[in-house]
Amino acid sequence: MSRYVQPVTDIDDPYAGDGLLRSWLTRQLGPAGHAAAQDQLTALAADVVGPLRAAHADAEAHPPTLVRYDPWGARVDRIDTSTGWQAQRAAAARHAVVALPYLESARGRWGAAARVVQHALLHLYGPESATFSCPVAMADGAAALLSSPDVDVQVRDAWLPRLIATDPDTAIVSGQWMTESQGGSDLSGTSTLGRPAADGSWRLTGEKWFCSAADATMAVALARPEGAGRGSRVLAPFLVPRYAADSPLAGSTAAAHHPAPGVVVHRLKDKLGTRALPTAEIGLRDAYALPLGDPVVPGLVRAMTLVVVTRVHNASAAASGMRRGLAYALAYARGRHVAGGSLLDNPLHRATLGTLAVDAAGAFALAGHAFALLGRVEVGGDPQAAAELRVVAPLAKLATGRLAVASAAEYGEAFGGAGYVEDTGVPRLLRDAQVLPIWEGTTNVLALDVLRAVTREDAGTPLLRRLAGAVDLARPLSPVVADTLATVVGELRDTLGEVTADPGAVAVLAGARGLALRMAYALAAALLVEHAAWGDGQAEVAARLWARRWLRHEDIAADAHHHLDLLG
Repeated sequence: MSRYVQPVTDIDDPYAGDGLLRSWLTRQLGPAGHAAAQDQLTALAADVVGPLRAAHADAEAHPPTLVRYDPWGARVDRIDTSTGWQAQRAAAARHAVVALPYLESARGRWGAAARVVQHALLHLYGPESATFSCPVAMADGAAALLSSPDVDVQVRDAWLPRLIATDPDTAIVSGQWMTESQGGSDLSGTSTLGRPAADGSWRLTGEKWFCSAADATMAVALARPEGAGRGSRVLAPFLVPRYAADSPLAGSTAAAHHPAPGVVVHRLKDKLGTRALPTAEIGLRDAYALPLGDPVVPGLVRAMTLVVVTRVHNASAAASGMRRGLAYALAYARGRHVAGGSLLDNPLHRATLGTLAVDAAGAFALAGHAFALLGRVEVGGDPQAAAELRVVAPLAKLATGRLAVASAAEYGEAFGGAGYVEDTGVPRLLRDAQVLPIWEGTTNVLALDVLRAVTREDAGTPLLRRLAGAVDLARPLSPVVADTLATVVGELRDTLGEVTADPGAVAVLAGARGLALRMAYALAAALLVEHAAWGDGQAEVAARLWARRWLRHEDIAADAHHHLDLLG
């Protein structure tokens, strides 16, 4: 008897096969603008299904290692990474995944919508980048921070061109050294101390607990300037060179690949997921640093420039991972035969995959909208976009992070026993998804941030305005969606009024998570309605099913089964 081996159909081209992505780009960029991006997106998609998929597998199979000493006993704290990790780094530069929204050519072609094109690049690149999408996000955040007029021009000119370079031999990425073990997301307990040096640089001393991309050429670190007092507002961001080649303290004889003086790598983290990504605990001992803005002026608000960028990247990682997981589950179902027929024809399995497709569409809309707002803030200085982004960034991040974990668990089930076997790659989907509701703020931390945005900055007003506009757009498409959104707008308006009246009430604080998720789900419905009103049939079906699933809490299985071919 011959041994049976399950044939598995390959996934579609992630650009050509994603109808929602392509129609979104046409609407956001116009037909000519989408056509101008097509060659770049097609080239990246070809790399993703070819050499980058192999690089992804290599990086996952060969996680980073820490070499503390050289053969003669000198402390080197060298982090060795795989060939696949280096290939991902080179591809991110070559395809301008970080650089694109900063390039004059891209801004000249697409204006504020250069961020929309970048989101499309990330949507293709991220899911099989071995989480190199994380240093990409932090490099983008660092570039945004360095682009601020508050930053010394010499510091900007020395480092920004390297972060946005498209030559792999020149391009660098950045780490992010924010948290400390005693506080985590509560930055008010930060004990890393910065003191000025005579030459205008600073020296940092402290312990940083969760430093992702610990092999990056630079990092942005938060520190408390000497004499600045307590609390988090006074913290300031500093640029810390990671290697001796960029540190004036190293001297001319130091090996370029050695750590900069005062930078000590204690250990690499043994994490649940994102195993190819080197994450470390790092000690600073009078480490050379450059201030990003005036450290005398409370600087946490400056650091939030970086945080907003990395939060919207997190949303993109969640949404793109959901879409790629769906593509793999569909491919497997096409090739799997059970109970005398194709698994893809099984009504219950089709309903499950169709429901996952609805969730992926809503997550995509949230992430895509956040990037579009970010571009309008950066290029046009749009105050309305800035007000809306203040609440959309945390909402998109928290909602997509939770959706990604739930979806990844379903994808594991969709493969049966194969979904529990490491070398299929499916278990990694769940492990890696779990970081998404944690990095850059847990769901609870972000929900409280939404409360602050609503009460201190009136950030709920632009959200309610968008939801109300979607009610009118939904009337000719789906009266059910229109009535549902109208009801939710009324609920949210009342609830936000109660929040503003007494933001410290126990009921308000305890209900912050539920409120934030309700706001995010309503926003996703409104965004899908907007895209449907433009003329996209997939978005129309997704909007109707999303509103029933997440706003009305109805079972959508039968309709999800019926519409899988359109949604998937």
